[in-house]
Amino acid sequence: MFGGLIAYAGRVEAMCEDRGGAKVVVRCEGVEREVPAVKDSIAIDGVCLTVTRVDGDALTFDVVPETLARSTLGDRVPGDRVNVEYALRAGERMGGHFVYGHVDAAARIIARVTEGQGARVRIERPSDLAFGLVPKAFVALDGVSLTVASADGAWFEVALIPETLARTGLGQRAAGSRVNVEIDPMARYAYAAVAAQRDAVR
Repeated sequence: MFGGLIAYAGRVEAMCEDRGGAKVVVRCEGVEREVPAVKDSIAIDGVCLTVTRVDGDALTFDVVPETLARSTLGDRVPGDRVNVEYALRAGERMGGHFVYGHVDAAARIIARVTEGQGARVRIERPSDLAFGLVPKAFVALDGVSLTVASADGAWFEVALIPETLARTGLGQRAAGSRVNVEIDPMARYAYAAVAAQRDAVR
């Protein structure tokens, strides 16, 4: 489990096709402090992956076809910057929201404009996720914990502060690029419970 507060960045070192999936090597900040080991969970651009090899600050992950299809990891090429978040430890301060790293969809950025000291970003709103992408709801974009600023029909918007633009890969995401979207898990479970209750009384 993660908190959506990105403290570290990484660079894709290698991306190799592997039986329909991929083997990804990411050179990660924070290795000396966090001391990751094989089998640890680390979120790369918001996708929860398992470390399969540690070679200094170069971490290797296996990415299965389902993850490539649902996320933007298949878009990444060597040299790309990615957000890196190590799994939460018990007792750590929780400043964002609970993020599982289970990406719901990869959505395209429609527009991006400067707003005050930061930026406002408009993103495609997948119809099957519309229930969770409503104003003031939590959303994780590329693993970054954010609040939905507005939503209408086929889009939703988030407002990015300067710190987020500087510290995360969202500062480099232009209109036309895609981001990983994970809705608030609590919204997902609440929606599923209501739907099951509704179906039960039909």
